[in-house]
Parts: sequence; structure tokens; C-alpha cells
Amino acid sequence: MIVLKATQDKVLAALQSVAGIVERRHTLPILANVLIRKTGGQLQLTTSDLEIQIRTHAELGGDDGNFTTTIGARKLIDILRTMPADQTVSLESSASKLVLKGGKSRFTLQSLPAEDFPLVQESANFGPVFSVPQKTLKDLLSQVSFAMAVHDIRYYLNGILFVAEGKQLSLVATDGHRLAFASATLDVEVPRQEVILPRKTVLEMQRLLSDAEGAIEMQFANNQAKFSFGGMEFVTKLVEGKFPDYNRVIPKTHKNTVTLGRAPLLASLQRTAILTSEKFKGVRLNIEPGTLRIASSNAEQEEAQDELDIDYGGDAIEIGFNVTYLIDALSNMGQDMVKLDLADSNSSVLITIPENASFKYVVMPMRI
Repeated sequence: MIVLKATQDKVLAALQSVAGIVERRHTLPILANVLIRKTGGQLQLTTSDLEIQIRTHAELGGDDGNFTTTIGARKLIDILRTMPADQTVSLESSASKLVLKGGKSRFTLQSLPAEDFPLVQESANFGPVFSVPQKTLKDLLSQVSFAMAVHDIRYYLNGILFVAEGKQLSLVATDGHRLAFASATLDVEVPRQEVILPRKTVLEMQRLLSDAEGAIEMQFANNQAKFSFGGMEFVTKLVEGKFPDYNRVIPKTHKNTVTLGRAPLLASLQRTAILTSEKFKGVRLNIEPGTLRIASSNAEQEEAQDELDIDYGGDAIEIGFNVTYLIDALSNMGQDMVKLDLADSNSSVLITIPENASFKYVVMPMRI
């Protein structure tokens, strides 16, 4: 039976959309495979790592009929990548093997039985479905994902908190030194739901979401989240644990405010970051009426200093920060102007967008 017959670019795109979660080395060999299920003329591709499952539907020709098998996902992709994009490729079943043909090339590949493939058991009690445009969620993720922790012992920080309530969807990430918050408006009212999506899920979603038209539908259960978009279905386990109360971290009463251009501030920080020490990336900010001075030094006793003219009439403040945290935030914003709210040299800074309450970024100061 010819399982599929289409051009290389179509087959490769369908496989790559599901193969991001497939690990090359696995305790269960079948998890390195993609589950191929043919029902009539419809082809379904599924991958899993036991925590995340991704499924897509594709029209890739071939014979009509019912057929299921599993085949090594990475191997198949590696072979397809070596072929021209407009070349027609076919995958045929033969005994317990699959034969991939393209032009004068022929590859015979081992398969594993489909019934051994461990599908994720979907939760029976998902909450109500709600949706946002794909681009909206992609933007929200990029505004907060850089603040996620990496391999933190507080496992609930290694991901992003999703809070849906009323007509608002908020995303929050923190690694204990900084916190990013971004929100968007929903079309429908939903009851309050809070879930923590794991880091791997977040990175995979960022890879798959596009700026194209079209919505992404979401549903949350106690231990699972489900996303449907662009012919794909994405089911993931959630991180268990209690996320910190982010509202307590976001300063409300800082009385000193500076509004300045994002690009000049980013460029100034990037210049002074060059002479920070590798171990701790500290820069000093001196804020005085009319002037913002940024300075850094390192163990070789080299120093950098940069100045920006600012419209400011508040208290004189000298405060230290990890420069990477400031650069991360400014690099992931697209706006022309940013607003910094400060209290004193021992309090965190709140970075926002003027006239826009949907994004907040908090950075703890460091002693320099």
C-alpha cells in the first residue's frame, strides 16, 4: 500500500510540525517514532514524549484505505532533507518495513507496531474552550518566556503561568530575580483557571505558532492543557505546584518615573555590557534630573560609561542590575518608548509601556 505520495516539501513540513518533541535517545525506543495513521484518504501524524503529544492531519495523497504504523521520525526527516523540494516522494508499506522512494533513491526502513505506541490519555474533564488569534498568543509568549527559570529546583518556576479569568488571559513567568507579565483580551468570558505550562511545551508552542490568520483554541483540565490550531492538536501535562503570588511582586507605589526611548536605552546597555565581568553581569544606573548614566567595570579594572539625556525631575537614584535581565526585556518589546518606575536603590524597578497596562516587567536590584 502507498501510504503517502506528495512533494518533498509537503511531506517534510508535516513531519517537522510534529517532530520537535521527539528525543533522539529514549528509554522507550518507540518514542523516537512518529505514529502514522491512514483512514481513507486522510493521514494523521502523532508524536509523544509521554508528557506532550502533538497530532496533525495532512492530505498527502497515496492509496485510500486503513493502515497504521510507526517509523523513526528523525531518520525520515534527515533523509527527506537531502532531497530536492519539488521531488515527488512516496512511502510504501512492505511486510514489517516501509520503503521511501524519491527519484532514483530508495530507502528501506524498519517500523514498530502502532499498538505499542503510548498515546497520552486525555483528561475527561476539560474546562470551557476559549480562543485567541495565534499571533496574539505568540506575542504574549515572546513577551514573557525569556523570564522562565531553567532547571530550577523550584520546578513550578520552570514554565509559564496561564491565568484565564473573565475576558482576560494573562501569562506570567519568573525565575526569582525578575518577573514578566503580559495579558490580552478574550472574546468570551471564562471562569477563573490557573495552570502552569512546562518549559518544553512553551518552547514548542513558540516554534509552531505562526503570525498567520487563524485562532488557537485552548482548554485546561487539572493536569492537562489542550491547544488546537492550524490543523494541529497539542496536548500537554501541566506542572503541579503553587506559582508565587505575582501581584505582590509588581510594585504599585514607586514615585519616580522615567519615560525614554527603548532603542537608545537598549543600545547603551549593550555597549556597557561588553565590559561587565563574566560571572556577574552587573551595571550601575545613576538617575538624576536630566541624565541617566550607565556604568560597568570588570576584574581587569576596565570601565565603561554611557550617558542618556532624559526628561526626569525626581530623586537622584543609584541602582545596580544584572544587565542581561534588562537587555532581555527590551529586546523582546517592539514599542518605541518604555517607562521605568523606581523607588530607591534597594527596590525593584518596574518596566512598562506608556499608556499600556498589558505588559509589566519587574527586575530585582543587585549589589555592585
